[in-house]
Formats: sequence, structure tokens, C-alpha cells
Amino acid sequence: MPIFKSPAKINLFLRVLRKRQDNYHDIFSLMQPVSLYDEVAVEISKGDLITVACSRPDLPTDSSNIAFRAAELFLKRTGLKRRVDIRINKNIPVGAGLGGGSSNAATVLKACDSLLKTNINEKELMNIAAELGSDVPFFILDVPALAHGRGEVLKKVIIAPYAYVLVNPGFMVSTAWVYGNLDLTNISEDNILSYSDEVYADIDSLVKLFVNDLEAVTLRKHPELLGVKSALIESGAVQALMSGSGPTVFGIFRSKALADIAARGLTERFIGKGYSVFSVEGVV
Repeated sequence: MPIFKSPAKINLFLRVLRKRQDNYHDIFSLMQPVSLYDEVAVEISKGDLITVACSRPDLPTDSSNIAFRAAELFLKRTGLKRRVDIRINKNIPVGAGLGGGSSNAATVLKACDSLLKTNINEKELMNIAAELGSDVPFFILDVPALAHGRGEVLKKVIIAPYAYVLVNPGFMVSTAWVYGNLDLTNISEDNILSYSDEVYADIDSLVKLFVNDLEAVTLRKHPELLGVKSALIESGAVQALMSGSGPTVFGIFRSKALADIAARGLTERFIGKGYSVFSVEGVV
């Protein structure tokens, strides 16, 4: 059964611009895939059935699972009739602001395209992905990108492969709840004019862009995340920020060696709290 790597992502900045008529929000975000992976095994055979199995027994395996819907939509778009068996080994925390479900869906789309040799071009695959969720097209690209619209309008960018430490506190946050409690009148003016490859290539310039308009909402409900941000800074992070709607917080480090040292220290610091700590690199 062929196995495909399904990466997590972090948002190096996330601005919420306005609420749309379709009840989504227009955003502007710099998204970075990182080297924390779920493993998605996909097998295609004769038949007309989709099955999903997952290492997390609390996750659904029916049509409410986005990976299931990805296979279903792929077959519908291509007009093919096949049996698709999907097995997901979860390493990315769930409901964590890291895009694990969206990544799994994109991985299934790419796996089906590869295994069935349908040779769908990237743009069309991204269009299919956009029907599944706002973050899914980003994982088709699998490289750093600026995201506009509700997240589906993407522009590839060049970012150095920085090192990061992710700290997940072990509980889930609902993205819908966070957006539902966002007060757009409190969103600060964006006075940062320079979004460029030159800025992304210098860590001290890059961290000046670190802002997440959703962070304040999640912090109000989970103020302990402020302590996580402080702990990352104390451990040597140049800057720390919440990813997506949270609750995962990440710190950016000047080298993978420094990130590894910090991750070991933070694992000891948070022992007994149910936190997960990951030392990763940006995928470029």
C-alpha cells in the first residue's frame, strides 16, 4: 500500500481583512509547510467503495472525514469508478491550527492522481481542492505561499528553510468558534508595506511580520497560551506566534540545532501537562 507524506503548516502571519457575503472571511496569510507529517496510505483497486481507517479512533471514518470526501470528489470529477482504501497514521495534532485534515485531503487527491495516472495539472487539482476546504489548495502546492481570498488564492514565495518549535497544548480549538468571536473592529491597521522575498530571507525582518488576528480570540479563552509563547522566547526563539486559529504556538529559531535544544528543554518543562513539542523545519 503506497504511503504518502502529509505535512502540517504554520501561518507566519495571518490578517483577517473582512467578512464575506458567503460568511467566510477574506484573509491575507503567509503559509509555510513544516516537517511534521501524517502518513497517508492509499490503495486503489477495482470496485466502487471508499474506506478510511485512522490511527486516532476518535476521528470519523465515514463521509464526514475530509480524506473520504477528497477521494469521493476525485472519482466524481474524473468519472472513474474504483475502490479507494485510505489508511491515515496521525502525527499532526487534531484541531490544532496546523491544517492536518486539509493536508490529508490534498494528499489523497495527489495520491489518486499519481496512482491512477490521470495527470491532472496543478491548477485543476487546486480547483478540486478548493471545493473541500479553504486550506486544501495550499497543500497541493506544498511550498510556502501567500494566501488571499478565503485562503484558496495562492502565490508561491521563497522562504529560507527556517527551524521552528511547535508546542501543542493537547486540546482542540474550533476554527468556526474563533472566527465567530472575532471582532473585526478591533483588528489593527496593517502598516507593514514590505512583503517580499528579501524580507523572507532575513529572520530579523521576517519576524517583524509576525501577527495573527485570531490570536487574541483564542488567548482570551486559553490564557495559558501566553505562557507557552513566553517559554518559547525564553528558550531562544527569535519570535513566537499562534498558528491559524490555534491552539498550537510556534517559535522560530536561527538554526535547527538551537530548535532541537529548545524542544528538549520545553518537553521537560511541560512534562505532565499533556503538551506535545515538535522540532521541525520549513519545507521549501
